[in-house]
Amino acid sequence: MRYYIIAGEASGDLHGSNLMRGIYALDHKAVIRFWGGDLMNGVFAEHQKGVPQGMERPDGSSAETQPATVPFGTRTGGLVRHYKEGAVMGFAEVLAKAGKLLGNLSRCKKDILTFAPDCVILIDYPGFNFKIAGFAHRHGLKVFYYIAPKVWASREGRIRKLKKYVDRLYIIFPFEIPYFEKKGVPFVYKGNPLVDAIDGCRAMSETRGDFLSRCGLPDKPMIAMLAGSRKSEISTMMPVLTEFADRMHALPQYSGWQFVVAGAPGRSPEDYLPHLHGQEYISLLFGETRSIVRQSEAAVVNSGTASLETVLLGTPQVVGFIMGSRLTYAIAKMIVKVKYISLGNLCLNRFAFKEFVQNDCNPEALVAEVRALIEDKAYRQKMLSDYAEIRALLGGSGASAAVAADIIEQCHLERANKTEQVPSLM
Repeated sequence: MRYYIIAGEASGDLHGSNLMRGIYALDHKAVIRFWGGDLMNGVFAEHQKGVPQGMERPDGSSAETQPATVPFGTRTGGLVRHYKEGAVMGFAEVLAKAGKLLGNLSRCKKDILTFAPDCVILIDYPGFNFKIAGFAHRHGLKVFYYIAPKVWASREGRIRKLKKYVDRLYIIFPFEIPYFEKKGVPFVYKGNPLVDAIDGCRAMSETRGDFLSRCGLPDKPMIAMLAGSRKSEISTMMPVLTEFADRMHALPQYSGWQFVVAGAPGRSPEDYLPHLHGQEYISLLFGETRSIVRQSEAAVVNSGTASLETVLLGTPQVVGFIMGSRLTYAIAKMIVKVKYISLGNLCLNRFAFKEFVQNDCNPEALVAEVRALIEDKAYRQKMLSDYAEIRALLGGSGASAAVAADIIEQCHLERANKTEQVPSLM
């Protein structure tokens, strides 16, 4: 089978990589062409080299493998475009890069037709992927949407497009079940793929000593800082995180602590270093996000998939989120309908951990909350108990493999139907 997958940001890259592992495991002749990131590219490279899927190299570098992208307009598998070349956040920011986005869209459409896949698999990234869904549908291609677009949060009118263009919708959150049932949108729910991704990662089994030795870090208590995956998120969050670390470190009881910035996949040190000023107590590490969070006493996390990963890793957290501009924030307040910005809180439908948004996300607030997470044992334990409840709501293991199996089955059924429709020559 031939599969064309489009993931537009870091979370999509994560889910796409696990889905690709599932497809390769069940369809040994699979040809996968994709828009994604380093994680998806790592799975592709391992498959090409015959490395058993799901196996990490001794240095844990499988996810960081990044072969060259394949040219547009060819029929081979491989990475077509890295998500960092097109991912933007915010309404004003999208308008500023409209020309580039439209160019990517045009090239993607032509590339799909040349590749002639059995199906197109879209992962979140609705602004781009809904346009591709309509295009693929009009050209008679099977369209699967994996990781449902967050129509329950904003732009509910897109439900019409889901019904019209998407052959099969895969959801990953329990709170989406009643929502899509009420809206009359057929869906498949196999659980949340993050459960497998986290339970199977190195961070869950390695010792603290192994982690510190591998990363060259001193044996000091640690606080994790995650600024987000988009360049715009990093530029707005890093100044706040740096000042937070400076203020925490200035307190006598935290003067011996270290603060570790987890560099996002697809980003470079140049995205972070302008916001750091040579503080010896602040470190920047890439490719170690889960281990950093797992080994930390607390984490300050930009909202998104990372906050749910932090839940599954079992580290108390506070979420901070700053929109790229005042205009973006003003528009978002008008159209976003959810009570919480974090997936874990949405799963519980109450606060398991605090969220500081826009002006409320400031160093003073973060210092106060992180101190509470570390110093108030009852508060800390309550959060960890809520974490256990969230994990239970996300379902069991095997979500990615189950979705891969369902997609392959649907593709085989489609092929069989087309074969039956071919007129007999006898």
